[in-house]
Amino acid sequence: MKQRKLDSESILSKLGTMRRLLRELQSMGEFNRERLEYHFSDQLVAERVLTAIVDLAAAINTHVAAVELNEAPHDLKTSFRLASQAGLIDKNLADKLAPSTGLRNVLIHAYVDLDIDKFLEAIPMAIDQYRQYIEQVARWLLDR
Repeated sequence: MKQRKLDSESILSKLGTMRRLLRELQSMGEFNRERLEYHFSDQLVAERVLTAIVDLAAAINTHVAAVELNEAPHDLKTSFRLASQAGLIDKNLADKLAPSTGLRNVLIHAYVDLDIDKFLEAIPMAIDQYRQYIEQVARWLLDR
């Protein structure tokens, strides 16, 4: 792989979009089974926000891995391991976020029916963990 230059502006732009998406998701209030059953549009919004956040993080991870490690992940899940190896995020957070790619794949590709209970658990975890992701990536950029 050819060595690339870090595109800080692109990373900052993606982080900004992730912040806006997390604020939007949080502003929607508490999610529960009844709400998702009667307001399918709320489920669709939450699904779209979560998939977009995972995609943005994976894009950042992939870019940093290419620049710092001269390596490309073979899938979205691996991008979190490489992000940790590159020092972008800590290993603990990478381990917590990597499974979010599985939920993203279920939502995007509809491999199986969505498990509403797991989806409801994922929403607050995503808000918390991706907020940590944004903070760690922003700190990494500042330290450069």
